Amino acid sequence: PAVLAASYVQGGASCLSVLTDGPHFSGSAGDLVSARAAVGVPVLRKDFTVCERDVVDARIMGADAVLLIVAALADDELSKLHAVSKALGMDTLVEVHDEAELKRALAIGATLVGVNQRDLHSFAVDTSRAVRVAGQIPAGVVAVAESGIAGVDDARRCADAGYRAVLVGEHLVRAANPDKAVSELRVPLPS
Repeated sequence: PAVLAASYVQGGASCLSVLTDGPHFSGSAGDLVSARAAVGVPVLRKDFTVCERDVVDARIMGADAVLLIVAALADDELSKLHAVSKALGMDTLVEVHDEAELKRALAIGATLVGVNQRDLHSFAVDTSRAVRVAGQIPAGVVAVAESGIAGVDDARRCADAGYRAVLVGEHLVRAANPDKAVSELRVPLPS
């Protein structure tokens, strides 16, 4: 994790997303700790955050941000975990899959919203989802396109739709030259 993290930052990554879920994604807390120690950019704990302890654990691991998946949380849980994250001085990437989930995210005051193009049930990727939902994300909310970003054309399409960041996993993990792959995803933003 430390070598890969350093490679991503060398390629121009402005922050990192580190999987810590073991059962589904073979990640670990140690992966986050190792990546955090290797780089100076913010680190997101990418895991199934479902209780306050998960948020506190993320902070203890050294994470600067946590992921809250709207589809996995009731409104009161979403609000509570968002508040705990904020109280601990952490950012919260609130992940949505459609316009209804976006409304729920905005209702709790989310200012960093990720639109995941991967269906959580079928794992199919709909690369038009991010563009479709982008028009509903208000100014002042940082929009992040997630999943299905497989190259510069996808990154450019997302930037043109209004996204200011992309969260890319599979494409970078499979890249023969990770720093070059990150560098290629850094596209100019429209004025």
